[in-house]
Amino acid sequence: GAAPPRWVAADLLAQAEHGPDSVCLLVTTSPALAQAVAREVQALARSIPTGERALVALERNGALLVARDLDAAVEFANRFAPEHLQIVVRDPETILPRVTHAGSVFLGAHSPVAAGDYASGPNHVLPTAGAARSYGGLSLWAFLRLVPVQRLTPQALADLGEAVVRLAQAEGLPGHAQAVRVRLEEAQ
Repeated sequence: GAAPPRWVAADLLAQAEHGPDSVCLLVTTSPALAQAVAREVQALARSIPTGERALVALERNGALLVARDLDAAVEFANRFAPEHLQIVVRDPETILPRVTHAGSVFLGAHSPVAAGDYASGPNHVLPTAGAARSYGGLSLWAFLRLVPVQRLTPQALADLGEAVVRLAQAEGLPGHAQAVRVRLEEAQ
Protein backbone atom coordinates (compact mmCIF):
# COMPACT_ATOMS: atom_id res chain seq x y z
CA GLY A 1 0.00 0.00 0.00
CA ALA A 2 0.88 3.67 0.08
CA ALA A 3 1.82 3.54 3.77
CA PRO A 4 4.75 1.23 4.56
CA PRO A 5 4.11 -0.06 8.11
CA ARG A 6 7.76 0.32 9.15
CA TRP A 7 7.79 3.98 8.06
CA VAL A 8 4.50 4.72 9.82
CA ALA A 9 5.78 3.05 12.99
CA ALA A 10 8.99 5.09 12.84
CA ASP A 11 6.94 8.28 12.49
CA LEU A 12 4.80 7.40 15.51
CA LEU A 13 7.91 6.68 17.59
CA ALA A 14 9.54 9.92 16.46
CA GLN A 15 6.62 11.92 17.81
CA ALA A 16 6.15 9.79 20.92
CA GLU A 17 9.78 10.19 21.98
CA HIS A 18 9.07 13.83 22.93
CA GLY A 19 7.76 12.57 26.26
CA PRO A 20 5.00 10.81 28.18
CA ASP A 21 2.39 13.46 27.31
CA SER A 22 2.86 13.04 23.56
CA VAL A 23 -0.32 12.12 21.73
CA CYS A 24 0.26 10.01 18.62
CA LEU A 25 -2.47 8.44 16.54
CA LEU A 26 -2.71 6.40 13.39
CA VAL A 27 -6.01 6.61 11.56
CA THR A 28 -6.30 4.10 8.75
CA THR A 29 -8.98 2.30 6.80
CA SER A 30 -6.93 -0.91 6.92
CA PRO A 31 -7.04 -3.19 9.97
CA ALA A 32 -4.08 -5.07 8.47
CA LEU A 33 -2.01 -1.88 8.35
CA ALA A 34 -2.89 -1.08 11.97
CA GLN A 35 -1.74 -4.54 13.07
CA ALA A 36 1.46 -4.36 11.04
CA VAL A 37 2.27 -0.91 12.45
CA ALA A 38 1.73 -2.18 16.00
CA ARG A 39 4.28 -4.95 15.40
CA GLU A 40 6.77 -2.55 13.82
CA VAL A 41 6.45 -0.06 16.68
CA GLN A 42 7.55 -2.75 19.13
CA ALA A 43 10.46 -3.82 16.93
CA LEU A 44 11.70 -0.31 16.11
CA ALA A 45 11.39 0.95 19.70
CA ARG A 46 14.15 -1.48 20.70
CA SER A 47 16.51 0.14 18.19
CA ILE A 48 16.48 3.71 19.59
CA PRO A 49 17.62 4.97 23.01
CA THR A 50 14.31 6.80 23.51
CA GLY A 51 12.28 3.71 22.67
CA GLU A 52 11.01 3.03 26.20
CA ARG A 53 9.93 6.64 26.67
CA ALA A 54 8.15 6.54 23.31
CA LEU A 55 6.37 3.31 24.19
CA VAL A 56 5.15 4.84 27.47
CA ALA A 57 3.69 7.78 25.55
CA LEU A 58 2.05 5.49 23.01
CA GLU A 59 0.63 3.32 25.79
CA ARG A 60 -0.81 6.35 27.62
CA ASN A 61 -1.86 8.56 24.73
CA GLY A 62 -1.51 6.59 21.53
CA ALA A 63 -4.05 4.79 19.41
CA LEU A 64 -4.31 2.85 16.18
CA LEU A 65 -7.76 3.71 14.86
CA VAL A 66 -9.53 2.02 11.98
CA ALA A 67 -11.97 4.30 10.17
CA ARG A 68 -14.82 2.98 8.04
CA ASP A 69 -13.58 5.04 5.06
CA LEU A 70 -11.36 7.98 4.10
CA ASP A 71 -14.19 10.45 4.67
CA ALA A 72 -14.45 9.35 8.29
CA ALA A 73 -10.67 9.53 8.67
CA VAL A 74 -10.57 13.10 7.36
CA GLU A 75 -13.51 14.10 9.56
CA PHE A 76 -11.71 12.67 12.59
CA ALA A 77 -8.47 14.47 11.70
CA ASN A 78 -10.27 17.79 11.39
CA ARG A 79 -11.99 17.32 14.75
CA PHE A 80 -8.76 16.24 16.42
CA ALA A 81 -6.86 19.19 14.86
CA PRO A 82 -3.38 17.70 15.20
CA GLU A 83 -0.14 19.63 15.45
CA HIS A 84 1.21 17.45 12.63
CA LEU A 85 -0.91 15.58 10.09
CA GLN A 86 0.69 13.07 7.75
CA ILE A 87 -1.47 12.03 4.83
CA VAL A 88 -0.08 8.80 3.46
CA VAL A 89 -2.45 7.60 0.75
CA ARG A 90 -1.92 7.01 -2.97
CA ASP A 91 -2.95 10.56 -3.95
CA PRO A 92 -2.59 12.74 -0.84
CA GLU A 93 -3.22 15.92 -2.84
CA THR A 94 -6.84 14.80 -3.29
CA ILE A 95 -7.30 14.74 0.49
CA LEU A 96 -5.53 18.03 1.23
CA PRO A 97 -8.38 20.39 0.19
CA ARG A 98 -10.59 18.70 2.80
CA VAL A 99 -8.15 19.31 5.65
CA THR A 100 -9.38 22.29 7.64
CA HIS A 101 -7.62 21.96 11.00
CA ALA A 102 -3.95 20.97 11.31
CA GLY A 103 -0.83 22.76 12.44
CA SER A 104 1.26 21.45 9.56
CA VAL A 105 0.46 18.87 6.88
CA PHE A 106 2.89 16.34 5.41
CA LEU A 107 1.88 14.78 2.10
CA GLY A 108 2.96 11.30 1.08
CA ALA A 109 5.14 8.56 2.51
CA HIS A 110 8.35 10.45 1.75
CA SER A 111 7.34 13.44 3.92
CA PRO A 112 8.06 12.52 7.53
CA VAL A 113 7.31 15.05 10.25
CA ALA A 114 10.98 14.84 11.29
CA ALA A 115 11.93 16.45 7.96
CA GLY A 116 9.54 19.32 8.67
CA ASP A 117 10.94 19.72 12.18
CA TYR A 118 14.45 20.29 10.90
CA ALA A 119 14.56 21.14 7.22
CA SER A 120 11.49 21.21 4.97
CA GLY A 121 8.93 23.09 7.04
CA PRO A 122 8.27 26.80 7.30
CA ASN A 123 8.68 26.62 11.11
CA HIS A 124 8.46 24.34 14.10
CA VAL A 125 6.21 26.51 16.28
CA LEU A 126 2.82 24.90 15.77
CA PRO A 127 -0.48 24.76 17.66
CA THR A 128 -0.79 21.74 19.96
CA ALA A 129 -3.59 20.06 21.91
CA GLY A 130 -6.24 20.74 19.26
CA ALA A 131 -5.46 24.46 19.03
CA ALA A 132 -5.17 24.03 15.25
CA ARG A 133 -8.97 24.34 15.21
CA SER A 134 -8.43 28.05 15.88
CA TYR A 135 -4.80 28.91 15.16
CA GLY A 136 -2.15 28.27 12.55
CA GLY A 137 1.57 27.92 13.05
CA LEU A 138 3.80 30.84 13.86
CA SER A 139 4.56 32.88 10.77
CA LEU A 140 5.56 36.33 9.65
CA TRP A 141 1.93 37.41 10.10
CA ALA A 142 2.26 37.02 13.88
CA PHE A 143 4.77 39.88 13.89
CA LEU A 144 2.91 42.27 11.62
CA ARG A 145 0.27 44.69 12.78
CA LEU A 146 -2.41 45.30 10.23
CA VAL A 147 -4.35 48.55 10.40
CA PRO A 148 -7.69 48.34 8.61
CA VAL A 149 -8.71 51.54 6.80
CA GLN A 150 -12.19 52.38 5.57
CA ARG A 151 -13.30 55.27 3.42
CA LEU A 152 -16.91 55.41 2.33
CA THR A 153 -18.15 57.62 -0.45
CA PRO A 154 -21.46 59.42 0.12
CA GLN A 155 -23.10 56.82 -2.11
CA ALA A 156 -21.52 53.93 -0.18
CA LEU A 157 -22.86 55.34 3.11
CA ALA A 158 -26.27 55.79 1.51
CA ASP A 159 -26.18 52.15 0.38
CA LEU A 160 -25.08 50.79 3.77
CA GLY A 161 -26.65 53.34 6.09
CA GLU A 162 -30.07 51.87 6.81
CA ALA A 163 -28.58 48.44 7.48
CA VAL A 164 -26.08 49.99 9.89
CA VAL A 165 -28.86 51.90 11.67
CA ARG A 166 -30.98 48.74 12.06
CA LEU A 167 -28.03 46.68 13.32
CA ALA A 168 -27.00 49.38 15.80
CA GLN A 169 -30.56 49.63 17.12
CA ALA A 170 -30.82 45.85 17.42
CA GLU A 171 -27.59 45.86 19.40
CA GLY A 172 -28.89 48.58 21.73
CA LEU A 173 -26.44 51.24 20.57
CA PRO A 174 -28.55 54.27 19.58
CA GLY A 175 -25.50 56.52 19.40
CA HIS A 176 -24.10 54.37 16.61
CA ALA A 177 -27.41 54.59 14.76
CA GLN A 178 -27.51 58.37 15.23
CA ALA A 179 -23.94 58.80 13.91
CA VAL A 180 -25.08 57.32 10.62
CA ARG A 181 -28.61 58.77 10.59
CA VAL A 182 -27.44 62.42 10.87
CA ARG A 183 -25.26 61.93 7.82
CA LEU A 184 -28.06 60.29 5.85
CA GLU A 185 -30.49 63.08 6.76
CA GLU A 186 -28.07 65.84 5.75
CA ALA A 187 -27.26 64.09 2.48
CA GLN A 188 -30.90 64.34 1.35
